[in-house]
Amino acid sequence: MTDLLARLGATEPWILWLLPLALLPLARSALRRTSVPAVAAAPADPLSAWLGRALTLAGILAIAGLIVALAGPYRTGARIERLGIGAQVSLLIDRSGSMNETFAGRQPSGAEESKAAASRRLLADFVGARGHDLFAVTAFSTAPMLVMPMTDRHDAVRAAIAAIDRPGLDYTNIGRGLGMALSQFGVDVGASRVLLLVSDGAAVIDPRIQDQLRAAVARIRPNLYWLFLRTKGSPGIADRPAGEDTPQAAPERHLDLFFKSLGVPYRAFEAEGAAAVEAAIRQIEALERDPIPYVEERPRRDLTGLAAALAALGLAVLVLAKLVEADLANAPAEAETATEAAGAAPRRAA
Repeated sequence: MTDLLARLGATEPWILWLLPLALLPLARSALRRTSVPAVAAAPADPLSAWLGRALTLAGILAIAGLIVALAGPYRTGARIERLGIGAQVSLLIDRSGSMNETFAGRQPSGAEESKAAASRRLLADFVGARGHDLFAVTAFSTAPMLVMPMTDRHDAVRAAIAAIDRPGLDYTNIGRGLGMALSQFGVDVGASRVLLLVSDGAAVIDPRIQDQLRAAVARIRPNLYWLFLRTKGSPGIADRPAGEDTPQAAPERHLDLFFKSLGVPYRAFEAEGAAAVEAAIRQIEALERDPIPYVEERPRRDLTGLAAALAALGLAVLVLAKLVEADLANAPAEAETATEAAGAAPRRAA
């Protein structure tokens, strides 16, 4: 009860100072008063007594309801903590020039779809599949770009993904992109944290950037997924180069080795078409089924209509009482006039 009263408010609280006026029906009745020689001579009438009290309460309700309605009452909103299924997901999307090509390694024509277009379409379906996921979106090519910070507004996240439709640049600076994507995770609320990298290639990460990334990963402890959009005929993640096995010769392979050395749950998916990308995303969605706490926002509720309805109820009772009110002072005279008229009629007939 105390919590309920604490959540009540008014847009014009000064009007509530008029509430003592609601006690006026206790001092004076709205009905006509009729003088009688002695009330004690009349028999007890409990029904009339209760009717009098009811009409007094109706008057109090009518005045109080009108004053409260004019004050603009409302019940404040509330933040309710609940538990759902979801995760904090930081999407890191490659926007290098090769993403503008199809999985066959050529410019799209006709009904063909580029790797960037396919990933945007499928990631938009992934966002919102579960109501309590939180998403952040980061794009990278020569430099990283924050597209959307961590949020539960899935419509905004889908719009952010759809906005990444400009032609990408040639260079892939994946190290700085990973750093910005890791920085998007908010306060640890006990939920699963997911870093999803969507890229069709890799690049050499500077050793100093590697040390920074190791420290960030050790602090955040995300589940790491790499959705590798492999161009047909290009080397796979596990393929060793024919010559010297260096990060420059096989950047994808060495990026995979770097991810495996971070000490966090990691899984790579190689996809050579839109169907494989969709299947990989569905696997990631199935793997991340941990509980996540979330806050349900309840909006403020306007109570003006309720106060006006109570005032209308009190006024309706008072109006009905006035309509059925009997004039006891004139009742004997009216009865005597009616008797005399009834007696005069036979005399005229005679």
